[in-house]
Amino acid sequence: MNEPLAERVRPKTLKEYISQHHLIGAQGALTQQIKNGTIPSLILWGPPGTGKTTLAHIIAEESKRPFYVLSAINSGVKDIREVIDKAKQAGGLFTTKNPILFIDEIHRFSKSQQDSLLAAVERGWITLIGATTENPSFEVIPALLSRCQIYILNAFGKEDLETLLHRAMREDSVLRQKEITLKETETLLRLSGGDGRKLLNIFELVINSEASDRIEVTDAMVQAKVQQHTALYDKTGEQHYDVASAFIKSIRGSDPNAAVYWLARMIEGGEDVKFIARRLLIAASEDIGLANPTALVMANTTFQAVSAIGYPEARIILSQCTIYLATSAKSNASYQAIGKAQKLVRETGNLPVPLSLRNAPTQLMKDIGYGKDYQYAHDHANNFVDAEFLPEDIKGQSLYKPGQNARENALRDFLKKRWKDKYDF
Repeated sequence: MNEPLAERVRPKTLKEYISQHHLIGAQGALTQQIKNGTIPSLILWGPPGTGKTTLAHIIAEESKRPFYVLSAINSGVKDIREVIDKAKQAGGLFTTKNPILFIDEIHRFSKSQQDSLLAAVERGWITLIGATTENPSFEVIPALLSRCQIYILNAFGKEDLETLLHRAMREDSVLRQKEITLKETETLLRLSGGDGRKLLNIFELVINSEASDRIEVTDAMVQAKVQQHTALYDKTGEQHYDVASAFIKSIRGSDPNAAVYWLARMIEGGEDVKFIARRLLIAASEDIGLANPTALVMANTTFQAVSAIGYPEARIILSQCTIYLATSAKSNASYQAIGKAQKLVRETGNLPVPLSLRNAPTQLMKDIGYGKDYQYAHDHANNFVDAEFLPEDIKGQSLYKPGQNARENALRDFLKKRWKDKYDF
């Protein structure tokens, strides 16, 4: 049988669908919409192998709508218009259920291709479902983005992955003919990286490589089989995120040699130049931050430059930026600070803004205390006033902790001189 295991056991109904409970669980964001058939145009954003395509098919099936599929890899504006024309004609048979157009890898569509979808989405000729592994705010034009809801799919957790394995063993016609024992699954799960399709592909490779129908799966066995079948980097395949992860971790670990090696792997594999440049942008802020603020400037300039010139010359600029970031001082203090702040917001809710900090454009607002007692920092020595800027319920909370590097040591001294012991800088 040539059909891969992942296709053979692809879920057909919501009941069979595994994971993404925040979307299709009892209280899921999409559950009621699917039941009611009131599906908005939407974009499913998540890592590979998390069920984006499967969910789109299930939504169409559950809502009983005509379903059209395009792949951004091999479809042009002409293909889009042809499908929209068909959808308009089919939609005439449905008074409340317009056809669904599913576009896989929508981030690969050009601006003109995305523009060609606008009228159809806006006028309700189609309900658009796009699937992407890339941040839609970078890759989808604002006009189309504003007409779609964004739903994030998460990488599968351990329990979900194990459920996938057991269901495949139980339901697949090929695997049912074998006596399979899952003695150890740690290596299988680790190699999958939270990608359900990748997990099933590895599992099938391991099972098919055994001559006997009685198979005991162990970590050592899986590791040996996978090493024998290691594939070259494929920008649309399973190693895409593994190599990108190694690239970022090498930069974070201040190893320019490894960083350039993983960069070369991506370049030789034909990786999108903007995909690499975006990872450099993220690393410049997440892993270097205020230890060297110029890193973000360098990464942003790199992004603009490589977007303009493309390969082959872009490889030189990418290499320069990669080495610069790898050899830079490191700090994740800004990354940690926003994480703590978001956690605090989720825990404390929408606390009222102190009256002294509120804007008071009208006399009524001034009369009820907006802006009262606010002290303008520039009217004081050192352009600083010891005042409270956090809501009353969380005053004194310390979110930013300067990192241990030359620049942030100077920032720590600056803040200590002003705030003394208040925030424990």
